[in-house]
Amino acid sequence: MPLQDHLPPLSRQFVAHFGEMGSKWGINRTVGQIYALIFISQRALNADEIAEMLEFSRSNVSMGLKELQAWRLVRLRHQSGDRREYFEAPGDVWEIFRVLAEERRRREIEPTLSMLRMALLEEPTNDEERYAQERMRQMHELIDRLMTWFDDVQKLAPETALQLMGMGATVTKVLEFKDRVTGRSAKAPKEQ
Repeated sequence: MPLQDHLPPLSRQFVAHFGEMGSKWGINRTVGQIYALIFISQRALNADEIAEMLEFSRSNVSMGLKELQAWRLVRLRHQSGDRREYFEAPGDVWEIFRVLAEERRRREIEPTLSMLRMALLEEPTNDEERYAQERMRQMHELIDRLMTWFDDVQKLAPETALQLMGMGATVTKVLEFKDRVTGRSAKAPKEQ
């Protein structure tokens, strides 16, 4: 039975889009589609159901589910009287975002910060290396500051974080007002 017979049009469109976006996010199309299907499902699904609905081989589904578990994006559930494993996505989208951000940080940002720290400990031997090291220091400071900010946001209750995001440019106006009151001027970042 083709995919269009298993899913309503809106769901089919969502699953297909996540598959296409997967490669841009560093996962393959199959994993993206598996996750999208689990995310929109009203109930936990087992691997056989996923394979049938998406018309994927059982082995591809198993590998995809293992990857999604490694990313902590799906949870394993057991149902009484059934030996099969069932999978569901966390219900709270804020939790999904938090997990994704933590995993990307662990896999991508932390290794970069570590490399930059090591590079900054090196003694430059010429002007070219001094310039390169200064650029690396700037990058390290920016990433480190962003991670500190991210840690602070992670500590907020989801409702508070959503309110903060909703404020958008209002935050900038508050900071500009503070600078006028304190006599400071907000400076734009220096261009290189």
